[in-house]
Amino acid sequence: MASAPRTRLPFEVWALVAGGFTVALGYGVVAPAIPQFALEFGVSSFAASAIVSAFALMRLLSAPLAGWVVGRFGERMSYTAGILIVAASTGAAALAQDYTQFVILRGIGGIGSTMFTVAATALLIKVSPPAARGRVASLNAAGFLLGGLLGPVFGGIVAGFGLRAPFVFYFVTLLAAATVVAIALRNSPSAASPVRGAEAESELTLREALRVPQYRALLLSVFAFGWSSFGVRVSVIPILVAVAHGGDAAAAAWVLAAYAAGNAVLIFPSGRWNDTVGRKPMLVIGLAVLTITYAALPASPTILIAAAVMLLAGAGSALANPGQQAVLADVLAQRRGGNVVAAYSMTSDLGGVLGPLIAGALVDVAGFGWAFGVTAGLIAIAAMTWLALPDSRTLQEDTRPKG
Repeated sequence: MASAPRTRLPFEVWALVAGGFTVALGYGVVAPAIPQFALEFGVSSFAASAIVSAFALMRLLSAPLAGWVVGRFGERMSYTAGILIVAASTGAAALAQDYTQFVILRGIGGIGSTMFTVAATALLIKVSPPAARGRVASLNAAGFLLGGLLGPVFGGIVAGFGLRAPFVFYFVTLLAAATVVAIALRNSPSAASPVRGAEAESELTLREALRVPQYRALLLSVFAFGWSSFGVRVSVIPILVAVAHGGDAAAAAWVLAAYAAGNAVLIFPSGRWNDTVGRKPMLVIGLAVLTITYAALPASPTILIAAAVMLLAGAGSALANPGQQAVLADVLAQRRGGNVVAAYSMTSDLGGVLGPLIAGALVDVAGFGWAFGVTAGLIAIAAMTWLALPDSRTLQEDTRPKG
């Protein structure tokens, strides 16, 4: 298999990768504790999984605002302010005295999360060389995934000090990420406030993007990915570990760490393959693997086998996820498109909102088999949609719809 051209990457890419790693490290520590901390308030599995949905719901509702903030103040300021909002809400969540306080604080964190996510994605797409879009996407994912791999390992240790301790740890890592990115991008013209005028003529509108079949398929794909990876994985799987296998927060952390390890094995090759073989094969194969593993997970007889299934799921995620960001970059073709990026983020977050709510309700009513079966079916639909379309690399020359 041929290698992608070794294009020199802008320094903004490396700064954002470092910031992403720091954020993911802290989130990997706190993620297994979120639903189990909610259970400490005596609520149902549905209510516990809804904590993840509250965060994702506020991300969803605040995405248009985030797009405006990035357009008005630039990526650097938006990224830094967003992370500081998440840090403040996370630190306060460590002191939550009841379920209502916890839900509200996680929701506030979702607003800040949208700000720095949209800012980081917009900047990465803007500075990605066309021949290395897959490579940039894999580097970005690798930063998050390395943090996701190490985070649950630390999480098992930190959780030993109580279920509030992971939130304090995450608070500290968020402050570190804000500092790294703010300093590294202080003189970057790409991250500064945008210049009005001629640049507006090159902006891709959301209406134009929706005329592109690959962008419509991308929205379906990231919805399924948000539902499964950002929703069900971090909300329902810790409950599965606790209820079906009698595991604690540390055991749930190790199962999530197995997913991150599967990602780590293939994330760099996936970036190269996206730039050489194409986005479509990686998306189809990766989503197929995710379909099979999510369907099989509730049948796992032990925590060890559940971790092995999640290892394979992580490998499937590594194949699919960089391709999604690369498709978005292909559609934008280095043009401005804040609303296009915001819609991409909103669709993923909509999956993150509905996934834990519906899967959590299905667990309470019908069991884990139905919850994970519906999730697997949704991913399968996304895989079949990509099968019917040309590869998005054909859009690299010009994605502006004609006529």
